[in-house]
Amino acid sequence: MTATEESTRTYEVRTYGCQMNVHDSERLSGLLEDAGYVRAPEGDTPDVLVFNTCAVRENADNRLYGNLGHLRPIKAAREGMQIAVGGCMAQKDQGEIVRRAPWVDVVFGTHNIGSLPALLERARIAQESQVELEESLTVFPSTLPTKRESAYAAWVAISVGCNNTCTFCIVPALRGKEKDRRPGDVLAEIRALVDQGVMEVTLLGQNVNTYGVEFGDRLAFGKLLRACGDVDGLERVRFTSPHPAAFTDDVIAAMAETPNVMHQLHMPLQSGSDRVLKAMRRSYRAEKYLGIISRVRAAMPDAAISTDIIVGFPGETEEDFQATLDVVRQSRFANAFTFQYSIRPGTPAATMPDQVPKEVVRERYDRLIEVQEEIAWAENKTQTGRVVEVLIAEGEGRKDDATRRLSGRAPDNRLVHVAWADARPGDVVTAEVTYAAPHHLVADKVVGVRRTRSGDAWEARQGRPAAAKGVNLGMPTIGRPAPLPVVSGCEVS
Repeated sequence: MTATEESTRTYEVRTYGCQMNVHDSERLSGLLEDAGYVRAPEGDTPDVLVFNTCAVRENADNRLYGNLGHLRPIKAAREGMQIAVGGCMAQKDQGEIVRRAPWVDVVFGTHNIGSLPALLERARIAQESQVELEESLTVFPSTLPTKRESAYAAWVAISVGCNNTCTFCIVPALRGKEKDRRPGDVLAEIRALVDQGVMEVTLLGQNVNTYGVEFGDRLAFGKLLRACGDVDGLERVRFTSPHPAAFTDDVIAAMAETPNVMHQLHMPLQSGSDRVLKAMRRSYRAEKYLGIISRVRAAMPDAAISTDIIVGFPGETEEDFQATLDVVRQSRFANAFTFQYSIRPGTPAATMPDQVPKEVVRERYDRLIEVQEEIAWAENKTQTGRVVEVLIAEGEGRKDDATRRLSGRAPDNRLVHVAWADARPGDVVTAEVTYAAPHHLVADKVVGVRRTRSGDAWEARQGRPAAAKGVNLGMPTIGRPAPLPVVSGCEVS
């Protein structure tokens, strides 16, 4: 019996890692639903459980095998249940997964997510594990069915893979060399999304601003941003994550001159020490990085800039760490995703000498957090009194019956909690910022509410009439387009 014939067979996709994995999970969900599966109700044990894994963090394998061990008795007690493992960990470990966890039914890689339904069916018929991993991408994921979590915001992958060789990162070996989609294909997808009610897209790539390298156009990314400005109904365009070494002035100009490209930039720093950057094989230095920040702010004084920083890279000295703090203080980041360095097996950095003791890494990390939080709070305080347009989000912010606030993102991507209003996810609330905290703003003076096609699309998904009132929002859920990286660019950019 096929999955299509057994229409009540349920699934769940659990996602770990970066935005690319979240985007891939939307494809996996679309594939399964196209094959006749339905999403399992929250809290229910699904018939098919798919792990879309990450190999970036040191404990990624421990987390995976721990979850698989927990599921072994559950699977044994539930006739017909299947477990599939995909993503970067699957691509890295390959046959090791079924050796260590023989109750796993399917293992598939980053290059063949489209094979999942067929592999599940093959495993059911053969009653044995199926392992299928391609060494390179043959079908671009954008051609696969998609089950988007959001009615109003969407990921759009413009490239996959990475041509860099950063010593702390294993992702290029797992995702392959960069492959770029043609601009016409990207824009066609964006127009189709807008027709469905989407008003915000985030362009995705491991190094999004090197887009065009495969077809020989070094200015392709800036051109693509400008072309997005010609898409009627597309109100917000974001992108992540760019690489400082390839960040050019034509991109800054496109951001500044294209009205629907948001004045928000996530620019990974990783370290402020030139010596450490060299050891990381990051092909820029602190001076270049600060120059980019300066030019962005000259063109867009209201731009909010965020970053990624790794603390405790092998050989990092106190002097190196102070150099990072200096760049942080000069850059005035609105937000920073900070990581304590951890060994990634298979990366050059894993075998480097002078690994920094964990207690030293932790102490430096705490100091960095203290400095960054002080800066972020000061930067947020400058927003007090500003009137902002907040795109109301589902599943983000606070469920707060006492204050009855909605939550969403300002154009610069700051999280804003606004006073309760007759607004749906996808609608836009204009409000004055009345309070600033290190990680969010509060806007209790509502100026107006704009009901949008995106809000209509959200209501259509809920099966609600168009006159539905405001909704109370819960905490973030995996799968919805995230405002900033979970693990930015898999720490590649």
